[in-house]
Amino acid sequence: MTGSDHRPLIGLILAGGRSSRMGSNKAELIHPDGRTLARRTFDLLQEAGCESIVISLRHQQEPPAGFTGIASPVIARDPVGASEGPLSGLLASMRLRPEADWLVLACDLPRLDVTTLRNLISSKRHDEPFLSYRSEFDDLPEPLCALYGEGSLDLLEQASSEGIRCPRKVLIRAGCRLLEPVSPKALDNANTPSEWEGAIQP
Repeated sequence: MTGSDHRPLIGLILAGGRSSRMGSNKAELIHPDGRTLARRTFDLLQEAGCESIVISLRHQQEPPAGFTGIASPVIARDPVGASEGPLSGLLASMRLRPEADWLVLACDLPRLDVTTLRNLISSKRHDEPFLSYRSEFDDLPEPLCALYGEGSLDLLEQASSEGIRCPRKVLIRAGCRLLEPVSPKALDNANTPSEWEGAIQP
């Protein structure tokens, strides 16, 4: 699978958060299907057609469990002392392959499905740096289930230099086109134990 204009499509799992509200590493929570959330996200990216997959972590963070029996995914680490949240992970990862398109996912989306990802990929236009879904909660871009295409890295670098730390603000400023969700609640995340319990109910 390739991105726009035959650019390679790389998957990125953002798993560098401290999970302070959850009380344990969200990437290692066990989904009802038996996989860790990080491994399930990895598998979805593979199924969607990503050429390779990168996991973004803090500088000294241990890689998440759940990858026994497969080739180890590529790890991208935030710089020492980085405190820019997801933007640090985006920049550190995308600098590894600046010629690629990136399918960016948070690691805490227990209802995410491959239909959502394939629709995102097939809807991408070659001339847009970002493509995202519209949030079911506030109608704003969902930056952690989005495609980051040609020109996106430059826009993220510029935002970082201006002190902007929120990827959503970058997408809004760039006039990101928004798709309507194709699977209800597929982009619901889980930040607390109660949200997790609700997210994994049938």
